[in-house]
Amino acid sequence: MEASAYLPVPSHLDALASSGLAVLPDYLDATLVDALRRELHAARTAAGLYRARVGRGHRRRLAAAVRGDWIRWLDGSTEVQRLFLARLEEIREQVNRSLMLGLFEVEAHFALYPPGAGYHRHVDAFQQDNPRRLSAVLYLNRHWRRVQGGELAIYDASGGEVLRILPEAGTLVLFLSQGVPHAVLPTRRWRASIAAWFRVRQADNPLAGLARLQPDDLA
Repeated sequence: MEASAYLPVPSHLDALASSGLAVLPDYLDATLVDALRRELHAARTAAGLYRARVGRGHRRRLAAAVRGDWIRWLDGSTEVQRLFLARLEEIREQVNRSLMLGLFEVEAHFALYPPGAGYHRHVDAFQQDNPRRLSAVLYLNRHWRRVQGGELAIYDASGGEVLRILPEAGTLVLFLSQGVPHAVLPTRRWRASIAAWFRVRQADNPLAGLARLQPDDLA
């Protein structure tokens, strides 16, 4: 498949510009999704995941009641990771051309939620010095049913729920990091995904974007 086939179509960019959210079903082909899922579960088997934390800096802590996923950075060390990171780079370039967000780099990690785990409502932003502008989530779960829980819940500014998205394999969700409150509802089966953040350079420190922040840091 040509690389351009993986780019968001204009209607999704329009949705992102107007509402801050775009949902792209079947964004990646099944072969790549399956390879990513196998790599994640292989890391689980090899004890290559670690429990996500909340907080920032010296305040980072484990809080399973708030957030229950296990994570692992994508570092481009495998071919399947490089293929997926290339897709994210395509998104970065197209969003910059179309929406002029000035996205500079992307960081991503695998996220695996065991049965019973979820992630309370939050936004992907720090209270200060937040370089994140656009968030992305790719789901890796085949044959997901709504009774299995684990949906991505989207909220409005007043805290009202406006949408639930099934974590079905190949679906990509894009949303503005600073303005879209969301949560992972408790799951009833293992829930696999990749979370990513597109970041800008900080005006007061252009090199700040080169220092990777922990993706489980929260405001």
